Amino acid sequence: MTVQPIRLFGDPVLRTPAEQVVDFDKELRQLVADLEHTMLEAPGQGLAAPQIGVGLRVFTYNVHESMAGHLVNPVLHFPDDEEQDGPEGCLSIPGLAFDCRRRANVVAHGQNMWGDPVTVEGTAMLARCVQHETDHLDGVLFVDRLDAETRKAAMRAIREADWGERVPTVKLSPHASSPR
Repeated sequence: MTVQPIRLFGDPVLRTPAEQVVDFDKELRQLVADLEHTMLEAPGQGLAAPQIGVGLRVFTYNVHESMAGHLVNPVLHFPDDEEQDGPEGCLSIPGLAFDCRRRANVVAHGQNMWGDPVTVEGTAMLARCVQHETDHLDGVLFVDRLDAETRKAAMRAIREADWGERVPTVKLSPHASSPR
């Protein structure tokens, strides 16, 4: 297990939809271990693979220590229309939290790191966490879900944060993508 650097707001990987996992191999198990270790070290309640620069549909979660695990290729279903409103933060937007409306109940179907089917049923904080991390896999950040006034305040706070002015590092391939 290795603690990985967490990508911050502005990094293009956070806005790129992740790819489905098709290989349930040693590398995937290492990714899950790295995600879990990085999440706990941060500390956070969830961490998605794009947040450490890996474009795969995988996330880990640890809500109140009694609800912990990982989910590969999650698909969300909502058993009802009940909503919750409450503070939400993100390891990719450190030190900031804003009230965000989410569904109160969720059922997530996916797989574990071995490819076995898994279902996670969540309410309250676990429901919020599962939705938040699945959004990361779709290239969506929680600030995108804020009402207009709160989003404006969030963007101002991000710009004013000591990490907010940094220019994200974009790695370009030294290899030409087409013949010259």
